[in-house]
Amino acid sequence: MISRSLITLALLGVFSACESRPPEKPPESVSAASMTSVSADRCPVGALMAEVDPTRLRSDIATMVSFGTRHTLSDTVSTTRGIGAARRWVESEFRRMSQDCGQCLEIATPSDDVRAPRNPEGVPVVNVLAIQKGRRDPGRVIIISGHLDSRVSDVMDATSDAPGANDDASGTAAVIEAARILSRRSFDATLVYAALSGEEQGLLGGKILADYARRRGWKVEAVLNNDIIGNTGGSSGERVDGRVRVFTEGVRSLETQAMADARTSNGGEVDSPSRNLARFIDGVADDCLEAFDVMMIYRRDRFGRGGDQVRMLEAGFPSVRVTEGAENYTRQHQDLRVENGINYGDTLEGVDFPYLARVVSLNVASLAILASAPPPPTEVRIEGAVSPDTVVSWSKVEGATGYRIWRRPTTEAVWTLSVETGPNETSLRLPGVIIDDWFFGVAALGADGLSSPVQFAGPVGAFFPPPTD
Repeated sequence: MISRSLITLALLGVFSACESRPPEKPPESVSAASMTSVSADRCPVGALMAEVDPTRLRSDIATMVSFGTRHTLSDTVSTTRGIGAARRWVESEFRRMSQDCGQCLEIATPSDDVRAPRNPEGVPVVNVLAIQKGRRDPGRVIIISGHLDSRVSDVMDATSDAPGANDDASGTAAVIEAARILSRRSFDATLVYAALSGEEQGLLGGKILADYARRRGWKVEAVLNNDIIGNTGGSSGERVDGRVRVFTEGVRSLETQAMADARTSNGGEVDSPSRNLARFIDGVADDCLEAFDVMMIYRRDRFGRGGDQVRMLEAGFPSVRVTEGAENYTRQHQDLRVENGINYGDTLEGVDFPYLARVVSLNVASLAILASAPPPPTEVRIEGAVSPDTVVSWSKVEGATGYRIWRRPTTEAVWTLSVETGPNETSLRLPGVIIDDWFFGVAALGADGLSSPVQFAGPVGAFFPPPTD
């Protein structure tokens, strides 16, 4: 969770000092088109958010749609059609950005030859990554992802046109736009911009990314997976343009026995690091976007469905899925056709670009704050059994200028009360606060006043749990 009191004007100086070049063009004014402007004291990353360009998002999605189909089993040789042309285009965009920022991006294309039920003959699945190395804490990694592939009704149909404008060119466009904006600055932590393949064939790109992160020894603090983020007209006929859903797991997929024992004894079913990442994003929306809400969903994905964040969660990385407020199922996984007066298919006309720009601006703000603030403490502990007081303690975070100790009633969804300490403190007694009645967590504060996500007390809430092997 992020507090308005923790966002200060100092961050504006950090970003402006790190500018390496001016924007490609003056950003379109988005105060009316995509978001309502807020004051800089509430949201110092507003200048970054204002660079999100709905026109550029439309252009990027139109380019991806122009490849006809981006099915994982589609053409990989053509320069104009199929998954191969699409991923080479994304790679060329990343390389152009890197050239513009003085080679600030490492471009990687991790791949694997995968044989699975939806590709029984086996196929090379290739992700496209742009890695922006952090200046002070490069081992700590923040990821934004979207999937590049698309499909029609038959998941094995690799030749029919599958525009995939919203599912998931919208998420890939968010990744590209975030890279365009944030690569012009530098940050403490490493940012990774990931265009994934093979999602529709079994979350293959997410698994390849998780394996790649493990091999490189990345200390992944957060993954924001954007999948289906640009539509506002739901299947019920409802128009929803004032909220975005953020899906999170409760009990973490890679739970150890020690975590399970702590959870059973002391709670934490709704306080995995992914849940507290979602609370953090919700706080960013509260501070940086007017009339735009994050609706936290206590599931790791939509009912009976899945996305690439699932593979990251299975690897133990805190991850969320960002998805529009109301989905339209006539535009997902559909052959292009008109039936009973209904236009089926995931075409460009189904994307609301001002809404998409608001979702992308929320991503940009969240990434910038996460990568600029210190990480959460590696360990948070509480004591106070049969006592009128509670003692909260935590591990020291290098570079932190202070800590904020949060608590909330056990039935509340978000953190409600807090107290701040200095940089040399690693414990705090809370007189008269009975340990049984509250949940507790700690966030680290940076020199610019920005806060990490809150880490729940105990092993259940650890963003960076110790290795189990």
